[in-house]
Amino acid sequence: MDMGRDDVTGRVVELEYRPVVEDFAAALRARRSLIPSTRRQLWLLGIGTFFTVLAIATSLAKGRSVPIPLIAGVCAVVVALVFLPRIQARQFQRLAERRGVIRVTVTDAGVTVATDDSFTSLNWSVQPRYRETADGFYMFSPEKNALNFTLLPKRGLRDPADADRLRAILDAHLSRV
Repeated sequence: MDMGRDDVTGRVVELEYRPVVEDFAAALRARRSLIPSTRRQLWLLGIGTFFTVLAIATSLAKGRSVPIPLIAGVCAVVVALVFLPRIQARQFQRLAERRGVIRVTVTDAGVTVATDDSFTSLNWSVQPRYRETADGFYMFSPEKNALNFTLLPKRGLRDPADADRLRAILDAHLSRV
């Protein structure tokens, strides 16, 4: 099947790619902006930062040294916030890497994902929303935490014009978030 062609059954766009860590990192960033718990996490981070600064300022104002457990805790939280998304993306990539080349076909009927050892067909209702970024399109499941997602990296398209065709198919069947 030719990439990005229209056939008698409707529009068809195909992608082929080997998954890389950045594909999953971008998908997780896009997913993170969808889930409500992210806002709570940001509020808790802000409150935690406020009380940490308050504790440090109080210790210094009283002429005491800053407690080592407080410094260690703050450092641990910062390291986790900075590196956890990348660690998760790497774990996803390791799992996907075992599957080999990923071939995705997007039509008006749905999405099929084929690897060297598996084949999955998705109806539009399984992942009814999507987000586009500079690097790709990411389809998400309907539950509030968007537990399942499908990667459609733009680098997997053979022709840049296929991005417009893919966007048109997704807009026709999914909600853009």
